[in-house]
Amino acid sequence: MTQVFDDKGVCYPVTVLKVEPIKVTALKTAERDGYDAVQVAVGAQKESRVGKADLGHQGGAVRNVKEFRARAFTGEKIEGMEVGNTVDVSTFAPGDTVTVSAISKGKGFQGVVKRHGFAGDMASHGRKHSHRAPGSIGGGGRAGGRVIKGMRMAGRMGSDRITVKNLKIVQVNKDENLLLIKGAIPGRKGTLVEVRGV
Repeated sequence: MTQVFDDKGVCYPVTVLKVEPIKVTALKTAERDGYDAVQVAVGAQKESRVGKADLGHQGGAVRNVKEFRARAFTGEKIEGMEVGNTVDVSTFAPGDTVTVSAISKGKGFQGVVKRHGFAGDMASHGRKHSHRAPGSIGGGGRAGGRVIKGMRMAGRMGSDRITVKNLKIVQVNKDENLLLIKGAIPGRKGTLVEVRGV
């Protein structure tokens, strides 16, 4: 993340995304496949790590393949796309509203205070070694002596697919293939990020 200023001197916190050109590898149609979608591929890969069928289908060795479906309930169709086309950062413009999805940072095994925002227990009056303990989970009355499903407890945190909606594009740098989006985006440096129009 960094910050940029607009023409009026207003400062915006932005996340800078490096956008590699995306190649269209296949088109799915409702008549042939039962749904409308466009399949795209991005990122270079060693040919030895890709099967021969995928090499032919994708037109080369690529790292990531993703399918984007048209919204069936709106009657939307995939138009203006052909196999072999390239989609780059020029698809977006400053002021566009986008939805961003990515895998969040993994945080390992965490306790209830960090994972669920529990307050913890009081620090004085004889409290010892249990300031961040979860406390009682309800007893046997309502659950029949078992732990009910969905009970908030310590456990693995992070590495989840997170979607952030209604983010604004502040700048588009076509020379360096950079996209500057206002606000924070899930994931560590190098995470593959999906940016979709609303």
